[in-house]
Amino acid sequence: MDDYSLVLNAGSSSLKFCVFQRRENKDWQVAARGQIEGIGTSPQLSAKDAQGVVLVKDSLDASVSDGHAAIDALASWLRSKWQGARVLGVGHRIVHGGVRYGQPVVMTRQILSDLHELIPLAPLHQPYNLAAIDAAFERLPDVPQVGCFDTGFHSGHSPVVDLIPLPRSICKSGLQRYGFHGLSYEYIASVLPEVAPGVAKGRVIVAHLGSGASLCALKDGESVDSTLGFTALDGVCMGTRPGSLDPGVVLYLFQNLGLTAKEVETMLYKQSGLLGISGISNDMRDLIDRSEPEARLAVDYFVYRAAKEIGALTAVLGGIDALVFTAGIGENSPQIRRRICEASSWLGVDLDIEANTTGGPQISTAQSKVSVWVVPTNEELMIARHTWSLLGLV
Repeated sequence: MDDYSLVLNAGSSSLKFCVFQRRENKDWQVAARGQIEGIGTSPQLSAKDAQGVVLVKDSLDASVSDGHAAIDALASWLRSKWQGARVLGVGHRIVHGGVRYGQPVVMTRQILSDLHELIPLAPLHQPYNLAAIDAAFERLPDVPQVGCFDTGFHSGHSPVVDLIPLPRSICKSGLQRYGFHGLSYEYIASVLPEVAPGVAKGRVIVAHLGSGASLCALKDGESVDSTLGFTALDGVCMGTRPGSLDPGVVLYLFQNLGLTAKEVETMLYKQSGLLGISGISNDMRDLIDRSEPEARLAVDYFVYRAAKEIGALTAVLGGIDALVFTAGIGENSPQIRRRICEASSWLGVDLDIEANTTGGPQISTAQSKVSVWVVPTNEELMIARHTWSLLGLV
């Protein structure tokens, strides 16, 4: 009987998954990677193997309208593809662990209940992350599950870094900066000794740039500070989220424009950022070559905010040895990388144009005082590693 483990990353309209197969030498290898997208509208299942060969690309019944139904559809395909397979564990990405959960944990119903209390802090992600765990409890009751938190990698910050300067009586309820994208940053920190051994233990700023975007300052491979804070709204401009915002703006929305809390939440999480500035799209790929001034302004602001945060994190680190780009935009947009590097040239960044065009991994010149890299992230593998470790599967 073959042994497998799963990694699930559940969103509002998609369920991303990765299937790992255990080989005879005890090593784990990717057997399939894919997603169910269009949940609730036009659901479709797609997956490829480790070599990129398409394993499935099928439309699903419209009854796949929520996370539970998506788990059922995925389980049905897995059973048909790997008959008699034994699933030894399921790892999940959970965006927010709060104060209590700073390290990966074997999930229980009580922990699941605790994490539901954090939904207001991550309304775009947390409900769907937890729904997938609940569905797996029901569908795979005998299979242990591991929760891995995007906040966890940042849990060792100095108290001054995570402080929110409001009354102490208010902050005692858990009001602090947490930071997110931790699984991505943890993976980058784990591979830097191989990719860039000369800087891996130095002062490194990692730019996780995608629809959700943030930057993290690493020193000796550990998180020192991050641009995201109490929620996933802080820091740089994102696809539909504004990034840093004067809190007086939120007061104005309530007091002068008369918006409700739900309307403000929707605006901040779903209508702002690149979409709000451009009025065209939340996708950098749609905006980057558009001629409309609103599209150009959105791209300009994204670059401006990223470069500004690089400067701030450099101050936190007391200097910078390397800059690393990762995630969708960071890995795939030479133009955005070039523009951010040009804006950071005062730090000693000297971009190798040809290397940047081809994607690196090193995209700075030999003369550059700050080395610059493109390193693909792999949150699924990071989750899998934690799952195997906690369940004794390695």
